[in-house]
Amino acid sequence: MPTLIIGTRGSQLALFQANAVKQALERELPEIDFEIKVIDTKGDKILNKPLAEIGDKGIFTAEIEKELKDGTIDFAVHSLKDLPAELPDTLRVSAVLPRAEFRDALVAKNAKSLAELTTNDIIATSSLRRKAQLLHKYKSLNITDIRGNVNTRLQKFDNGDCSAMVMAAAGLQRLGFQDRITQIIDKDEIIPAACQGVIAVETCSQNSDAEYVARFINDVETWTPVFAERLLLKMINGGCKTPFGCYTQATKTDFFVKAFISMPDGSNYVEYSDSQSLDNAHLAAFNTAKYLLKNGGEDILKEIKK
Repeated sequence: MPTLIIGTRGSQLALFQANAVKQALERELPEIDFEIKVIDTKGDKILNKPLAEIGDKGIFTAEIEKELKDGTIDFAVHSLKDLPAELPDTLRVSAVLPRAEFRDALVAKNAKSLAELTTNDIIATSSLRRKAQLLHKYKSLNITDIRGNVNTRLQKFDNGDCSAMVMAAAGLQRLGFQDRITQIIDKDEIIPAACQGVIAVETCSQNSDAEYVARFINDVETWTPVFAERLLLKMINGGCKTPFGCYTQATKTDFFVKAFISMPDGSNYVEYSDSQSLDNAHLAAFNTAKYLLKNGGEDILKEIKK
């Protein structure tokens, strides 16, 4: 079998994730050679605008997915939270690695907690989801946008561009910046992004060998929860411009989901949770999305899309 190519973005975190997939594949299939190919995406090239202003879907994935469809790569590795709920024709997620920390983290000067931040602090985040929840719970906070990879954001923080940042805990931990975290934020205080903390392997249906190979590293315990989250995301049909988040918890028999949607300023905030058996995880996601949409979510989406 020829060498199989893994496509990825070029940031340090993206390369960490691609190498995690490569190492997992090599452990399972040592007879196959795997190589990594770096691909620049729109989201990597435009760093002077907030994500919500660049575009709504495929900001960090479109260029990689084009190469996947063209057959110049065999696998695409993504943070699953970056993948739109609706994938292009012939593309699919064939594997997920075990989920890492799914909550957000606070990086703050003087080791402050979220509750200790004041109007004198400048809190930076790249996410409307985080901004909306912060404004909903702490209306007087001074929140600003920040772009760049994990290292760039930490450098901006060290240079005094802000006094606190809220970002995904998994990215900091994967790159060895655990000691920079001053607080892992409770999942009910800031509801995470759908599928946060999950590394995904995307393949093209025209490449049956790659699909077959990817299944060797799929983590079944992660698969069911995150695809319930993706179902919920698909039903909401939001994007980078829509403050929306959800998280799930699964045991061997039970499944729980909690989600929210709001306006970008934290107003019209709607939250809901549902529990079902693990076999009915999709029903919990369906019920939650239906409630959010019927109780203000549809109006929020219409307003945001104006």
